[in-house]
Amino acid sequence: MLSLGLVSSSVTLVVFGAWNWWCKRRIARKQASDLTVIERFILRDATPSFVANADGQLRSANPAAHQHYEIDGLNTLAGVLKTSVANPGSILFRLQSRAVASGSAQEDVFTRAGHLRLCVHAVSDETYVWRVDQVTERAPPKAAQEGQHLPMIMVGRTDAVLFMNDAARQFVGSRVKGLDRLFNGLPVQSGVSTDVMTSDGLKRVLVAEMAAGAGRRALYLLPAPDAAGTTQAWQAFEDLPVPLIKVAPDGKVQSFNRMAATLVGVSLEDDVHLSNLMEGLGRSIADWINDTLAHRKVQKSEFLRLKRTDREVFVQVVLSHVVEDGEPSLIAVLHDATELKTLEAQFVQSQKMQAIGQLAGGVAHDFNNLLTAISGHCDLLLLRRDQSDPDYGDLIQINQNANRAASLVGQLLAFSRKQTLRLETIDMRDTLADLTHLLNRLVGEKVTLTLSHDPVLKPVRADKRQLEQVLMNLVVNARDSMPAGGEIRITTEYIELKQPLERDRASVPPGQYVTVQVSDDGTGIAPDKLQKVFEPFYTTKRTGEGTGLGLSTAYGIIKQSNGFIFVDSILDRGTTFILYLPVYETRPAKAKLSPQPVIAPPQQSEEGVILLVEDEAPVRAFASRALRLRGYTVLEADSAEAALKTLEDQSLSIDVFVTDVVMPGMDGPSWVREALKIRPDVRVVFVSGYAEDSFGEEQTRIPNSVFLPKPFSLSDLTETVQSQLH
Repeated sequence: MLSLGLVSSSVTLVVFGAWNWWCKRRIARKQASDLTVIERFILRDATPSFVANADGQLRSANPAAHQHYEIDGLNTLAGVLKTSVANPGSILFRLQSRAVASGSAQEDVFTRAGHLRLCVHAVSDETYVWRVDQVTERAPPKAAQEGQHLPMIMVGRTDAVLFMNDAARQFVGSRVKGLDRLFNGLPVQSGVSTDVMTSDGLKRVLVAEMAAGAGRRALYLLPAPDAAGTTQAWQAFEDLPVPLIKVAPDGKVQSFNRMAATLVGVSLEDDVHLSNLMEGLGRSIADWINDTLAHRKVQKSEFLRLKRTDREVFVQVVLSHVVEDGEPSLIAVLHDATELKTLEAQFVQSQKMQAIGQLAGGVAHDFNNLLTAISGHCDLLLLRRDQSDPDYGDLIQINQNANRAASLVGQLLAFSRKQTLRLETIDMRDTLADLTHLLNRLVGEKVTLTLSHDPVLKPVRADKRQLEQVLMNLVVNARDSMPAGGEIRITTEYIELKQPLERDRASVPPGQYVTVQVSDDGTGIAPDKLQKVFEPFYTTKRTGEGTGLGLSTAYGIIKQSNGFIFVDSILDRGTTFILYLPVYETRPAKAKLSPQPVIAPPQQSEEGVILLVEDEAPVRAFASRALRLRGYTVLEADSAEAALKTLEDQSLSIDVFVTDVVMPGMDGPSWVREALKIRPDVRVVFVSGYAEDSFGEEQTRIPNSVFLPKPFSLSDLTETVQSQLH
């Protein structure tokens, strides 16, 4: 039985091996047949074609390939292309990887021999057909086609020469690999005359540069002024795809080409002065022209702003002195620098906002300490006086003005987004209903205020007081834009965005929002000023009528509330501000089985030991007196180190730490963490003139802690401490 089983297994293995051998031979015959068909197909192709395996080993090549390349003795495609393509291995690997994924791939390669187009087709996992097509001349950019009679050099990101047209090759006398073989000094500056190394020696040219996309640049070599400053090349400039303007010594435009007319706009015409077209030098255009004519210019190029009314455009201008028929003139070479200046403005704006925010935070901290001491001691005095006291009215005035000063500090912090928001769930209909009476008083008798609400409005989460300030700022601006009277419309609407909303360099993510629109029929805002309205201290009003903080404050409040604010305006037709506030999904409150009556805690007799840590002596004096008046035992310390020294006495029983956050030496959260290691049950009240967000994560890691912003009143302090104890 055992021998029978072995014989059966042997027969099975033999049959399986024979079947596997037959399948492989069948596949090999099919692949050989396919390869024969491919070789016959490319045999008469005029384009050099190769058949290679996955490792790049050559299997065959057509006669065109043998005619153009030295193939004898070479067994790889990379070896064949090595004499004409720099680093062919990486290019072939990249193309083959793309062909594996998509079936075919193609790439243009610029070489010393000219423009090559490499194409590959994946016939199977082990067979690839390659074609190397010689392109006689690469088509230049569409805008440059009219200037091909001028010498043109296409340059890459690393200053490698990718392409030279026939005029450039004839002018230079040969084909070069890089700009360092042409110019003595790099980088080459557009609009400036320089020497070019040619086979006939150095030749003077005027270089004009044009962006060609994908990091490439097209350099045009124009006839430069001779020793007498004379040039007759303006007829060539007319068709050049680079904006050029010919300017007379008095600053008037003598001529310009089509590209300049497109860039500058309809205001560009003969005999118009250059100062009527652009601005932004910080000095007169005439002085700039005179310095150029006298060869006194220090900077070769200037960034200027065009006086276009339809959009804001910045240009980089290079002036070159030329002489025609004995008369001096200037050629201005222009480059569109709008994108560059926009990015620069955004960077400067972010730096400015950061600096203002840091300044505001520092000022607020010190100022809030002063206001805490002023309003606090005022509260202490009011405790001992009633309304019949002759000093009562004066104390009330001091208290109210201290509150107004605190409000100004909050406004200073708002646009830098460093204020502390008291978030609550808000129904915009109720908020606007409460605010309507005040808004009607603000707009006056000439202006009508109308409100329109969406019936299915959902709640939002924001600081109600700050949101009211935003609405008042927008309504006041709308009123000021209609001095003869008009109508201000406030419209609320619930919307749901299915896709992100892209506008004004911002992206509103999908979700549910409540929008508030404030519209007017006033004078509107000019397009060139529209993008600046949210900048701090920028105002379109006359001196003394606006500080430039209103809209920047509104922007800061809305952004800090996770919302968005946009503006649309048309001159002499009106302006609309749109607020996007995310909907706040409220969770249903759990039903209480037996609601208990709220018992008001006693106000004058409290027990507990408070450790008060504050480096500002006036604030510490007020806080300690206020807490002692409520019956607490107060231990004082002027620094974190003094507080830790006090806690070394193990016999002391402390109930609450009341500590400033920012102090010289160790800060509030740091010493509290040390103290809680030996007294883990003590509760903490942090006070600070800075915003809560500046140390929010530090506080969340400390258990049983709350935050009380400065300036705080006597009742704010005592109620916060009382809530921590109870």
